[in-house]
Amino acid sequence: MIPELSNPSVCMRDPQRVQEILQSMVKAGSNTVQVISDFDMTLTRFAYNGKRCPTCHNILDNSNLISNDCKIELKELLNTYYPIEIDSSRSIEEKLPLMVEWWTKAHELLVQQKIRKDLLAMVVQESDAMLREGYKLLFDHLYEHSIPLLIFSAGIGDILEEVIRQAGVFHPNVKVFSNYMDFDESGELRAFKGELIHIYNKREGALLNTGHFQELRTRPNVLLLGDSLGDLTMADGVHDMENILKIGFLNDKVNTISHSHGLYNVSIPLTSL
Repeated sequence: MIPELSNPSVCMRDPQRVQEILQSMVKAGSNTVQVISDFDMTLTRFAYNGKRCPTCHNILDNSNLISNDCKIELKELLNTYYPIEIDSSRSIEEKLPLMVEWWTKAHELLVQQKIRKDLLAMVVQESDAMLREGYKLLFDHLYEHSIPLLIFSAGIGDILEEVIRQAGVFHPNVKVFSNYMDFDESGELRAFKGELIHIYNKREGALLNTGHFQELRTRPNVLLLGDSLGDLTMADGVHDMENILKIGFLNDKVNTISHSHGLYNVSIPLTSL
């Protein structure tokens, strides 16, 4: 067993099964493996020195690129819809249209701010966003072994990529599927590209008929990293899957539901990070 998994604070619903999956993946070889991960609070820190770290949306919302009036409206949306997102008594079918409504409204507000593309790097640099401890080892190791890292995020792809870029680990094997800004010729935000990506539709099946999907058809062994119920379906659509090891990060009381029900093979609490 991997030494880190022997930490008493790490929870495994079936240690023997975890061992079997890992052994099977090692035997199959790195050329059969892909890593599928959420971004906010999974690859990034949930908190540092007792202070919450920002998500991709928070980085932008908290910046001076957003007017105070807009910040108030975004906060009102959060207070309205976030309790719905974390309400375990509601079904995904019930939450889905409300989540789409939330982020559609939020994106419309951001577009009204006429955000400039050339200021995004500065906004990220001035924020408190940071990747998790050990991120460089993870990103570099995957790159050195040519293992694809697919990041599915309901956040803002432009901000997400900048966080990784400034950390010096945006390697060619990293592919990001998120909500991207669409800028006009002068570099001013005019819309968001394509279909809205939210917590309930970010999955590998969405890549069907793309070059990325064809490339991944020969990689039936999946390491999935997430921190919520919505992240558990990110590997849906993987072709002829042989093994999947789901590792979840217990950041706060909100996402203990998915872990306590044993939906992740391995659960890592905040205190062990």
